[in-house]
Amino acid sequence: MIRFLPVLFLSLAAASAAPKPAPATPAPAPPAPAAATPAPPPATALPATALPADASAPPPAGMPKSTFSQCHVEGPYVAMTFDDGPHGANTPRLLEMLRQRKIHATFFLVGQCVAEFPDIVKKIVADGHEIANHSWSHPQLSTMSEATVRDQLQKTHDAIIAACGVTPTIMRPPYGAFTARQRAWAHGEWGYKCILWDVDPLDWKVRNSEHVKTEILKQTVPGSIILSHDIHKTTVDAMPETLDALLAKGFKFVTVSELIAMDKPVAPKPKATPAPKTDASETAKAEPAATPVPAAKPKP
Repeated sequence: MIRFLPVLFLSLAAASAAPKPAPATPAPAPPAPAAATPAPPPATALPATALPADASAPPPAGMPKSTFSQCHVEGPYVAMTFDDGPHGANTPRLLEMLRQRKIHATFFLVGQCVAEFPDIVKKIVADGHEIANHSWSHPQLSTMSEATVRDQLQKTHDAIIAACGVTPTIMRPPYGAFTARQRAWAHGEWGYKCILWDVDPLDWKVRNSEHVKTEILKQTVPGSIILSHDIHKTTVDAMPETLDALLAKGFKFVTVSELIAMDKPVAPKPKATPAPKTDASETAKAEPAATPVPAAKPKP
């Protein structure tokens, strides 16, 4: 037992001399995450009736007016317009209705439909109607690059010329969505005027002929550009009564370009001249003093 004591003593001495391990340093807390920047809300497709906020704004000085949603005309002239065709069944029916009433309208054509029904495009032109560009596949142009918009409009422009030999001079952007810069660019590129509307029966949404007729009759005024869609059977079904009622009200139908040719600038309203202020004391001096009424004498 005694011989083991030196060994035990040396072991204890070595243990006490060994360096003690440093206490573990706690890992630094990760920095608080920076407040996340909220992602921009996703772009929402415009409803079919949306109009650019500056659609009715006057053009910059020295620039011709190139956007029309309504015209200021002398007389009961209106323009009936039909979008998204031609349609294989509905458009020929509509053309017969217009022919019977000797009415000329304007058709904003989708390029894909032009390529599918070139004979109907020829018939539209032969009947004296105006045709116009409504893009190739009906996308929302205001969200697209210039190259993509050019492709949409140029392909339709070329398809219309190939189908009937007529060069379109006006266009309508799908959903009415076309920025001011795009409108100026399209006018410079093709000479297009951008045509919007002031009468919308929501026929794309409410597929009811009576509703279409009622809304058109309620909203139409001289100079109106009336929006409708000949791809919907209910819209074409509404046309005989609608057109007859408008004619009975005295409206006269012209194409959009004819209506634009009649457009006149709206004269500014004269400012009312305020009446001169009158000093109350001067007024009192000018007025004669009231004659006092004598008190009634008591009767005897």
